[in-house]
Amino acid sequence: MKTIIAEKPSVAREIARIVGATKREEGYFEGGDYAVTWAFGHLVQLAMPDGYGIRGFVRDNLPVIPGTFTLIPRQEKTEKGYKPDSGVVSQIKIIARLFKESEQIIVATDAGREGELIFRYLYHYIGCTTPFVRLWISSLTDKAIREGLRNLEAGSKYDSLYLAAKARSESDWLVGINGTQALSIAAGHGTYSVGRVQTPTLAMVCARYWENRRFTVEPFWQLHIATDDGNGEVVKFSSSEKWKEKEPATELYNKVKEAGTATVTKAERKEKIEDTPLLYDLTTLQKEANAKHGFTAEQTLEIAQKLYEKKLITYPRTGSRYIPEDVFVEIPKLLAFIGNLPEWKDKVNPKAVPTRRSVDGGKVTDHHALLVTGEKPLFLSKEDNTVYQMIAGRMIEAFSEKCVKDTATVTAECAGVEFVAKGSIIKQAGWRAVYVEEEKEKEETIIPGWQEGDTLALKAASITEGKTKPKPLHTEATLLSAMETAGKEIEDDALRQALKDCGIGTPATRAAIIETLFKRGYMERCKKSLVPTEKGLALYSVVKTMRIADVAMTGEWEKELARIERGELPADTFRKEIEAYTKEIASELLSCDKLFARRDSGCKCPQCGTGSMQFYGKVVRCDNAECGLPVFRLKANRTLTDDEIKDLLTDGHTKLLKGFKSKQGKSFDAVVAFDGDYNTTFVFPERKTSRKFSGRKK
Repeated sequence: MKTIIAEKPSVAREIARIVGATKREEGYFEGGDYAVTWAFGHLVQLAMPDGYGIRGFVRDNLPVIPGTFTLIPRQEKTEKGYKPDSGVVSQIKIIARLFKESEQIIVATDAGREGELIFRYLYHYIGCTTPFVRLWISSLTDKAIREGLRNLEAGSKYDSLYLAAKARSESDWLVGINGTQALSIAAGHGTYSVGRVQTPTLAMVCARYWENRRFTVEPFWQLHIATDDGNGEVVKFSSSEKWKEKEPATELYNKVKEAGTATVTKAERKEKIEDTPLLYDLTTLQKEANAKHGFTAEQTLEIAQKLYEKKLITYPRTGSRYIPEDVFVEIPKLLAFIGNLPEWKDKVNPKAVPTRRSVDGGKVTDHHALLVTGEKPLFLSKEDNTVYQMIAGRMIEAFSEKCVKDTATVTAECAGVEFVAKGSIIKQAGWRAVYVEEEKEKEETIIPGWQEGDTLALKAASITEGKTKPKPLHTEATLLSAMETAGKEIEDDALRQALKDCGIGTPATRAAIIETLFKRGYMERCKKSLVPTEKGLALYSVVKTMRIADVAMTGEWEKELARIERGELPADTFRKEIEAYTKEIASELLSCDKLFARRDSGCKCPQCGTGSMQFYGKVVRCDNAECGLPVFRLKANRTLTDDEIKDLLTDGHTKLLKGFKSKQGKSFDAVVAFDGDYNTTFVFPERKTSRKFSGRKK
């Protein structure tokens, strides 16, 4: 018997059908001399410090650096702490039995770094010695699975991939566990989670927030003139220069008005070619889905994974925007399929030869760029269909002709002021014709065939006041870009591609990192913007000058992990580097206690009754480590005073307070009170129309 192990039950079901394992048993399918079983994500994880007999959150026990890491079944949180997940333990037992009874294991977990780790950790935990081979596929279509089963690869071929995944897992444990415990000990209250990737990511969000908030808006003035093109149309020019002072701008404006004519000093015409966009990788898909449709990175990944499991698209967790030659052969057929979908009627030219910009096998790593598979997309939800059609539309764009424009730039001088007008005419729409309705391309501006020395009569002149703008707060789209390029702002697709090895996180993990920052209470969404919380800003203020927040350093580590994956760097070399850094960061963070000033409120903790509530800047917290009840001062744009906090702690509620503001900007009055779980809620004064108090959680 052979056992096939997939990452998820839904994938196992598809493979089982193809190999004839149709009999459903507890935790696996059986039939045709195959057993097909599954994990559900990581069944096995690295043990916490107590697994090595080390008590956590004790200053003298840091840093915790195990000589050899211990693997344990995935844990779940209970009231009494963590314990093994019973469903996980049960599935591990089933898998262990099947592995033992098999002559061969076929590894069918997701074909990538994490998929490899899921199997290898499980294999080592069980202590299995059964030989294994690898099913490596880029889609879940019947054809792809059958082809993959005919071309199974030696398991050892992916040893470097496993070593990179193991190095990533252990380094995240070392930095995360030691960093979090050291900083939390220094703070003396609460848990301050830090991590190899999450902290540099938070640092980018906070740095942009402060840059935006501290930006000084400055006014500027600009001049404009308009002239006739000779055919009754108006051509508008704007001054090359902008003035910070109104007086000189006004003075020049008056001179321009008086002049009445402008002289052409330069006229340039040239053909501009806009290359087709590259195909989507996961990060680019997530960025555009966020920018165009407001989807979160996690939401886009979940949808893409769903579409993959429905056999509609190729493997989503890819970092490549290219396809190899053998896949390019299939493209005409796939484009014909897309052209028959109602959404893309008349968008695909059946006679056109697909362009090759996205074809480069050397730039394909584990998986090629995202493609549709040719399976009909039936019964999709609105959101699922949106992502599917994005991938289909991008395929049409990527394999269409280039866009060709005739551009013209005319410079004219009037009263000593230089003015510029730009125009363009599309000669060949090419790939831009795909989304022409949605994009509503700027109207073509035709610039007459003016020559140097021509005199233009002015129809009008104007002066406008503008204001300088700060860089906007990060959105998920811009944050994903920043993570991809380690904070370097790069517009050029090809250059961004070249710097991918220097980014932080991987396409597969970036969404989870962003979500972790939300779950830890370090940032929140405000419409599309990412805004750090008080807790996030407090953490940033402590770590911003440390290596733990250094995006470039984390980017270098990602580069080294990629080298391990390619077999160019021994994993032990990376491990030693991380261990040295762990010692450094633990010591550095433990010395931060002076940054967490506190004073006694004089009030007992209302929750545990034994601890004393301590004032820490924006939060008041119980000093009993077992309790740690937090009460945040900031409520609905109003900061509670010391006396108001004391009323809340002693009486369970404040007096009626004025000056709160809703998210819509409306002012309101309310009492702040504890609910039964010691969360703060607003209690509103009784209204004439109501007989009882109403409260909403804050």
